Amino acid sequence: MSRGLRMLSIFVVFGAVAARSVAADGALLCSEFLNEHAPYPSCHASTIVEARPGALVAAWFGGTAERNPDVGIWVAREEDGRWLEAVEVADGVQTVGPRLPTWNPVLCQPRDGPLLLFYKIGPSPAAWWGMMRSSVDGGKTWSPPRRLPDGILGPIKDKPLQLADGALLCPSSTEDAQLGWRVHFERTDTLGRTWTATPPVNGKTEFNAIQPTLLMHRDGRLQALCRSKEGFVVETWSADDGRTWSRLAATALPNPNSGLDGVTLADGRQLLVYNHTSTARTPLNVAVSRDGRTWTPGLVLENEPGQYSYPAVIQSADGLVHVTYTWQRKMIKHVVLDPKKL
Repeated sequence: MSRGLRMLSIFVVFGAVAARSVAADGALLCSEFLNEHAPYPSCHASTIVEARPGALVAAWFGGTAERNPDVGIWVAREEDGRWLEAVEVADGVQTVGPRLPTWNPVLCQPRDGPLLLFYKIGPSPAAWWGMMRSSVDGGKTWSPPRRLPDGILGPIKDKPLQLADGALLCPSSTEDAQLGWRVHFERTDTLGRTWTATPPVNGKTEFNAIQPTLLMHRDGRLQALCRSKEGFVVETWSADDGRTWSRLAATALPNPNSGLDGVTLADGRQLLVYNHTSTARTPLNVAVSRDGRTWTPGLVLENEPGQYSYPAVIQSADGLVHVTYTWQRKMIKHVVLDPKKL
């Protein structure tokens, strides 16, 4: 089937539910904005984690506008079911030279160890570098910032996957004017102290892809779904815990060159949050799959004009699904879903 026909067929399948209410089938349990009275006008690229059962932590970058040097990393914590005001925990102030923008925070709570915060500093994605901080009290206080080793960026947008041996597998990518957008994976067995990295899994003659999200299948294989410039979500698979990966291939899901995120649910299904279009950052959709290849529409989180993008998604200890995403570049929205009704 040609790419054009594949696009037509998938839009027909999803078109039947495009107008469905966001509250369809009772799957949507909660919808709220974080940090509504923020001191900045623009924010983007959220991340969310459960630091301990019932204690959520979210982060994003905020400032006057993406790429501006006043953009910092903001963290909000949930206490007793209520989100506290966000606090700026990282910025791009340099000991020598001008202040630089920060980018794409990623939170990670390992099974044993402190809460980790990865982020980037630099004038652009082509020239940024990886940073990290840690917290032993669920995000109340943070260690001094530490730069990652040269050639290591950390998870580029979406959360790491902790493997059975405790290693963190981090989905990463680079954006280079000459080499193109390329996906690779980084591993740390020491919670960020030491690192290894795979070679890129693609070149610009194949797909220009970045920002992979990791899914784990019942047979032990890993799947990474990636943003691309080509109008499709693209995928790569690993059968050896992320040490080697297949060549990138197009899926049937459209992508408007915008970030996505997925999570492997406790029942074994895969859940993906993404923009189901190749042209815009609306609508914002949820889909589920049993095999990572055939996706069933779940619900539409947003379908009005504007930008609803860069989702982050987790499943908490109580089985509920939490999604944060950029709402019109002005706020971060948090929704709670019941996956049993998807």
